[in-house]
Amino acid sequence: MANYQNVTPNQLAQSALTTSYVAIYTVPTTVRAYLKDIDICNTTAGALNVYVSIVPSSGTAGTSNAIFYSTSVPAYSTLQWTGSQIMLAGVTLQAKGSGTGLTITVSGGEAV
Repeated sequence: MANYQNVTPNQLAQSALTTSYVAIYTVPTTVRAYLKDIDICNTTAGALNVYVSIVPSSGTAGTSNAIFYSTSVPAYSTLQWTGSQIMLAGVTLQAKGSGTGLTITVSGGEAV
């Protein structure tokens, strides 16, 4: 049984978002991930909405697992979430935007 005492902090994901949910990070087998920070940058001249979900293995992104749901990111601005979420092996972090022009950066750690 793993004791998950060795935590390696790192950037878990960085991606330009599309208008469909995409798994931007999947927790590897025998690992627990610690989600600590999400930055979403809007590089366009208009506000866009963002959707971010922590999705259980074989699950679907939506209202039941959302961190952000139709949250507005103003033009040329960055939305930041800071907290602490534990994600088990096989869990995915999925995200989409209401249009193109959003970039997401996710930081945390992986424990083995």
